[in-house]
Amino acid sequence: MKFCSQCGDSVIERVPDGDNRQRFVCASCDTIHYQNPRIVAGCLPVWDEHVLLCRRAIEPRRGYWTLPAGFMENGETVQQAAARETLEEACARVTDLQLYTLFDLPHINQVYMFFRAELVDERFSPGDESLEVRLFRQADIPWSELAFPTVGRTLEYFFADRVQQTFPVRNEAIEAMRVARRQV
Repeated sequence: MKFCSQCGDSVIERVPDGDNRQRFVCASCDTIHYQNPRIVAGCLPVWDEHVLLCRRAIEPRRGYWTLPAGFMENGETVQQAAARETLEEACARVTDLQLYTLFDLPHINQVYMFFRAELVDERFSPGDESLEVRLFRQADIPWSELAFPTVGRTLEYFFADRVQQTFPVRNEAIEAMRVARRQV
């Protein structure tokens, strides 16, 4: 960041009074420009014994499979964001959204929140960000073609929890080293 969005003057990095970390601060009007993690909201859409996955049409990880998810927009709840992303990426409607996995990715300043959800019906198709959308049984999941560690972990938890029909909220931090190893 080089310029203040309030007055247009230059910003400097310093620790503001009462704070404990470097921030961008306007040299003229003293506006503090906070940079905070972005929230990614998504769904684990379920239909009977199947889960719905999307093959990505965009980077990063174009051509790999993922759960429908994306960045939360201002003015919406996390559940609304998850349902919207599912509609945008898979043209699918979901109901009964229950928070299921929460992942902290501090190395890329993101927080992922996936909701277990039921598909309203079997009508789905690729949205603008998807090449293909399909229902998969556990045995058919393309594990080596999953786009992100958060997707793989959510699916692993789901299939393990489904055996007991108990779905606790899972919270995990995914560190940079683990991500690098899993993507090799």
